[in-house]
Amino acid sequence: MPSLDLSLFPPVFVLSTYFPPEDLHELEDGLLEAGAGLTYDVREARVVFSRVLKPRRVVLELRGLGVWCEMLESSKVGLGKRKREGTEDGDESTESEAEDARGQAGGEQVIKIVRPEWFAESQKAGNPLPLEDFLILQCRPVDRPSNATLPPKPPTSAKKNSKSPVRTTAASPANTTTLQQTILNRAKDDADPTARPAARTLKRRFGKPHQPSTSAPASWAASSQPATKPKYAHLLQETTTEHDAATENAANTDIPPPPTWVTQNLKYACQRSTPFHNPNGAFIGQLKKIREARILTLDEIGVRAYSTCIASLAAYPHPLHHPREILGLPGCDAKIANLFVDFVHSGSGVLPAVAELEADEDMQVLQHFYGVWGVGAATAREWLYEKGWKDLDDVVEFGWKSLSRVQQIGVKFYDEFLDLIPRVEVEGIAAVVHGHAVKVRDEGVQSLVVGGYRRGKEASGDVDIILSHPDERQTLGLITDVVASLESEGWVTHTLLLSLQATERGQATLPFRNSGSGSGGHGFDTLDKALVVWQDPVWATRKQDLRHNANAKNPNIHRRVDIIIAPWRTVGCAVLGWSGGTTFQRDLRRYCKVEKGWKFDSSGVRERGSGEVVDLERWGDGAGGQGRAEGMVEAERRVFEGMGLEWREAGERCTG
Repeated sequence: MPSLDLSLFPPVFVLSTYFPPEDLHELEDGLLEAGAGLTYDVREARVVFSRVLKPRRVVLELRGLGVWCEMLESSKVGLGKRKREGTEDGDESTESEAEDARGQAGGEQVIKIVRPEWFAESQKAGNPLPLEDFLILQCRPVDRPSNATLPPKPPTSAKKNSKSPVRTTAASPANTTTLQQTILNRAKDDADPTARPAARTLKRRFGKPHQPSTSAPASWAASSQPATKPKYAHLLQETTTEHDAATENAANTDIPPPPTWVTQNLKYACQRSTPFHNPNGAFIGQLKKIREARILTLDEIGVRAYSTCIASLAAYPHPLHHPREILGLPGCDAKIANLFVDFVHSGSGVLPAVAELEADEDMQVLQHFYGVWGVGAATAREWLYEKGWKDLDDVVEFGWKSLSRVQQIGVKFYDEFLDLIPRVEVEGIAAVVHGHAVKVRDEGVQSLVVGGYRRGKEASGDVDIILSHPDERQTLGLITDVVASLESEGWVTHTLLLSLQATERGQATLPFRNSGSGSGGHGFDTLDKALVVWQDPVWATRKQDLRHNANAKNPNIHRRVDIIIAPWRTVGCAVLGWSGGTTFQRDLRRYCKVEKGWKFDSSGVRERGSGEVVDLERWGDGAGGQGRAEGMVEAERRVFEGMGLEWREAGERCTG
């Protein structure tokens, strides 16, 4: 298949509506490999790929992202014509097609909305096909009507018609110099969120019932902007001459040489060491708040972009001194470098964009709701913008019966679940779970605490523990017996989910399903698993309290505990799947897909072509005669070896 070159194409944006996550990521990766200027700010785009096919709905989707526009007829901008004057059919060059796609009509800016099938067909042809064959509509950005309610906060605060470079996941050699020359003078362009508010006690309110808010339409993709936008701190001013001199003398400055994984272009987080402690933790913490805002505004592309740059910065072993260091890291671009400049000159260690969002009342409400166990970003937005609820009192008073059981428990124990679990308590909970597993089976049971605890966190939001047994007959239905045993002694007060998916399929590796169908998943929730609410049934005055009151309340705090059962044949994959940060897991799946042609999840590894299971955990059988691993960590090491990756301790997988 001929190679497709989109390096001359205008900025491209992918509208995530109706895209399953794997399809979205696959399209983005393909565009980047073809050299496209993939942007995560729709206002920079001139071509938008969309699975939304109704033009008016597309216009509304763009408005939800902060872009007001009017639809144009093809005749106004010369589209819908397969010929140009003086040319034969099919005689247009790639350069001409790219130039036409740049979206200029009589000097005005035009956005072309195109079906994503254009990319697949262009790949087959080896050159960009005419966009008009896949066109949904084209539109021209216009100013927001003065009588219209402000649209949601867009992913960035770049001004309209900004001439700043397009944001891509990696700067190409052709434009690296330009990025470096403009980095300190570019206008800053990000607006984002705040950390979760501290726990507070629910207070009952009296008076009239709270009515749904009319200030924010339910279709918005983010909270509305404040009427007056605060001014950001000015970026460090530097003349071109000074900047060129700084570039030439970089070797003599305090900028250290890039780490090996940068010079070797190792782009996957699973290929590098990312320790728990990082010299740039304060700046990374601000970027995490930005990412959380992207989560709450349902901006999946922005979440992925920030996750990638956070993972790169977390692996960078030196304190940052200059934005030029950031430009050399995978997934980091001029926008992140500008944010670093803002951070350095903030004086307070708080990015202006983050400070703005910390003062945003709607964002605070969204974060509050998002902190409820069982509530995702979409539900949090529904509660605020559709239901009009402003706090948990409203949820209890006006929507309690509409909540799922998990959400009801999440609201009931909201403050307790926000209280992090110290390592010593995590270890105590794990010991009790292990003891009950041995009780209902035998001494052959093995257990391992995974998640944030294994990566080195001093305190965790919940406890994730994996149980297994070398005799796979012993793990069939084990989750049911363990939970029943824990409930009988009062350790488990609520069982919110009990899944037997692995037992029901004979503990085999999850069958491979082509992600193109949209029905596939990552498989990380296809093992036998229980989500339970945990409470220590013993307290100092228990006997005395029960003597005076048979219904005396247990004062011990409630905790969230996940118990996972892994069949021994794939226990290494299960441990690996639950022991890395989110970006580590994502990049591990991408590495397996792109570099090995495999599909990886916590149930095992399969060939994407044939669907056959790849038994990495018996790696070395035959001449080596190793046989199956004796322990869970040894099995995990074999998975690393089988994938061709250098072994990384769990404490080196802290990708944020």
